[in-house]
Amino acid sequence: MEYKKSPALEFEISPIALGCMSLKGSLKADKKIIDTAISGGINFLDTADLYQKGLNEEIVGTTIKDKRNDIILATKVGNQLSADGNGWDWNPRKDYILKAVEQSLMRLQTDYIDIYQLHGGTLEDPWDETLEAFEILKSQGKIRAFGISSIRPNVIRKVLGMSSPATIMMQYNPLDRRPEEAAFPLIAEANTRVLVRGAFAKGLLIDKPADTFLDYSASEVKQIRELIADSGLLPEAFLIRFGLIQPAVGSLVIGASSVEQVEKIILAYQQQTMISDKLIEEISAKIPLNQYLQHR
Repeated sequence: MEYKKSPALEFEISPIALGCMSLKGSLKADKKIIDTAISGGINFLDTADLYQKGLNEEIVGTTIKDKRNDIILATKVGNQLSADGNGWDWNPRKDYILKAVEQSLMRLQTDYIDIYQLHGGTLEDPWDETLEAFEILKSQGKIRAFGISSIRPNVIRKVLGMSSPATIMMQYNPLDRRPEEAAFPLIAEANTRVLVRGAFAKGLLIDKPADTFLDYSASEVKQIRELIADSGLLPEAFLIRFGLIQPAVGSLVIGASSVEQVEKIILAYQQQTMISDKLIEEISAKIPLNQYLQHR
């Protein structure tokens, strides 16, 4: 894979990241998935303290322990496990972030995190102290860069006006083109880059039964899937190219729960390099643009 160096990062990331949320929770099975991704050129793993109540981080940490310096590791913070262990409370406070990072570092068996991301965010959050926490962790060498996860243009606009996050994670695919209206133009002008989640639209544009998605009906989803299939392209290859063609995008975070899925993702990445920008534009022109109705 051709690695990219985003403007706000001191290191290169693969254009595809393995989204570890889809891992099974079994060290033996998940190690095979992660190792297959790394062997295929993926150097970027994305996890979160929220996933499987920390087990996900533990599995990732154990798997990459002997190759840590070759891996770009991203995790997330902001969801605090409730006292009874049965739920999560949103907590973007400085004191919590500074404590939570220590737990993530321990589970990941590392002394630094490459990209530490706030796992959400609203306008009402205490952004001054949240961003201060990330800067403190950078100065301490515990994180190399920080980012946020948000689909809200008003939140993105506020954060970019206050700081320079390295990354912003958001959903983007042919069924959710909302970022094209405001978020992508804002981010493209900054040193920040987008980490795309949901690039495969829950498999609805590949092989899952047609269902509703945002404001699309099941029949409309089916029509768009057929439009992509009629191009003769591997659907995964089209969807990867659809995301990477955007100047604001740094990497697509794609989940996998089997070795076979990882292998197909890697094959699709190789095939997408042969897809022309013109073909993507022609197909995109036939898919209606949806827009944010809230949080503008």
